[in-house]
Amino acid sequence: MWDKTKIVALASDHAGYELKVFLYKILTSEGYLFHNYGTDSTASVDYPDFAHFVGKSVNNGECSRGIVICGSGNGVNMVVNKYPEVRSALCWNSEQAELTRRHNNANVIALPGRFIDFDEALKAVKLFLNTDFEGGRHETRVNKINKVSF
Repeated sequence: MWDKTKIVALASDHAGYELKVFLYKILTSEGYLFHNYGTDSTASVDYPDFAHFVGKSVNNGECSRGIVICGSGNGVNMVVNKYPEVRSALCWNSEQAELTRRHNNANVIALPGRFIDFDEALKAVKLFLNTDFEGGRHETRVNKINKVSF
């Protein structure tokens, strides 16, 4: 279960802005804490300018988890996965969000703002924040990811 004293990093581009606002309003009303790294409108922006803040804050431990949103979810996912301590997963539904926590110990969820229903996104994020990593055989696999460096 998520410790609500921990901070979630949150960012989107213009295509994910409305979903970000929807999630932020509901989750803050339920007691979740956020660092909102923008964007703050639907004006066209470059997704890396905002996703990098989430990657940095999760990578350095300032935030325990992150949520990034763009049109497809792919761009922001690529950005945050550049950081060595980030394991981001693109999730189109709540089942993926739950499994990426249980099996992959993901610490960032990437959402496709143009392709996911807002209620499904909320369900996915809540599962992502409140599902524990199973460890065991999955921990062995995640450790193999962490061993790779270039």
